[in-house]
Amino acid sequence: MTRPGSGLRPFSIKAKLGTLVVVSVFITTGLLIVALRTRTEFRFITVFSVIATLLITQFVAHGLTAPLDEMRAVARSISHGDYTRRVSGAGRRDELGDLAQTINRMADDLEAEDLHRKELVANVSHELRTPIAALRAVLENVVDGVSAADPETMRTALKQTERLGRLVETLLDLSRLDNGVVALKARRFEVWPYLSGVLKEANLAASHRRLSSGSGNHSRTDVHLHLDVSPPDLTAHADAERLHQVVANLIDNAVKHSPPHGRVTVLARRGDAPESLELEVVDEGPGIPEAERHRVFERFNRGKAPSPQGPGSDGGTGLGLAIARWAVDLHGGRIGVAESSKGCRIQVTLPGIPEPRG
Repeated sequence: MTRPGSGLRPFSIKAKLGTLVVVSVFITTGLLIVALRTRTEFRFITVFSVIATLLITQFVAHGLTAPLDEMRAVARSISHGDYTRRVSGAGRRDELGDLAQTINRMADDLEAEDLHRKELVANVSHELRTPIAALRAVLENVVDGVSAADPETMRTALKQTERLGRLVETLLDLSRLDNGVVALKARRFEVWPYLSGVLKEANLAASHRRLSSGSGNHSRTDVHLHLDVSPPDLTAHADAERLHQVVANLIDNAVKHSPPHGRVTVLARRGDAPESLELEVVDEGPGIPEAERHRVFERFNRGKAPSPQGPGSDGGTGLGLAIARWAVDLHGGRIGVAESSKGCRIQVTLPGIPEPRG
């Protein structure tokens, strides 16, 4: 019994070359028979046989070399960093078709890996802006005499410096990514004080940007942030730094699209699994059209809904919700736009402590 792959396939290159030899022999034999019956000189038969064989060989050779030329061009483009080109002969039922499919799969993998790397760098770099702005706000207030350099102010600056250091470490962790997965540092924490700190940082950063620029993204100070945690002693199990990315960006997006003197509510509830968490961020803005909801978490997507009139109503970078989805996916959770009678409501579900497998 022959091993798989050791025999000839009907459309393999070996089968085609074998067919070429057989056809050449049949043509030569047929011409010889014709020559014997018609008493034609053998030199004419030889010329006709050579011409027919060369034409058939040229036809077969072109079918074999043309895909190789295309593969060489695509491989050269890939080596230069262009992962968009593909080999068109992937539908062939021979070894060249298998090679074309392999090259296309390699190009797909390289393109996806390159896109993922760029997204990670862009997302983490975007996150560096928040602690830098908050730290600058504290230091400028101290330098301008607005606030004293008391222990409370210094603790706030230290906290932002520590968070900045953690985000820089995240950039260094890019070299240790394994198939796009970042190791989570999950721990148990109390939800109320944690989210209170996130909202306080959001207010601090917004106040600084308002004072330093007078306009621009994230400078809304007229929007009221409200926290609703039930039960008050609710605890959860997650990576606190990644969850901070989720909540901060959702609040940032909600504030940006809120009407003047609007209200943004952050709700936290206990999930079904142990230490799981269900979060909602609700605003009073124009909402997201149903046709756009599947695209709001894509990178650089800014939506088509117009921002309300008022300060800070620019388009932003379109990275905030993409960062939130990235962090939720790392937890194995879910994030999406939920139905709401007014404004936008985004739901986040984190699984909590994984159940042991039996």
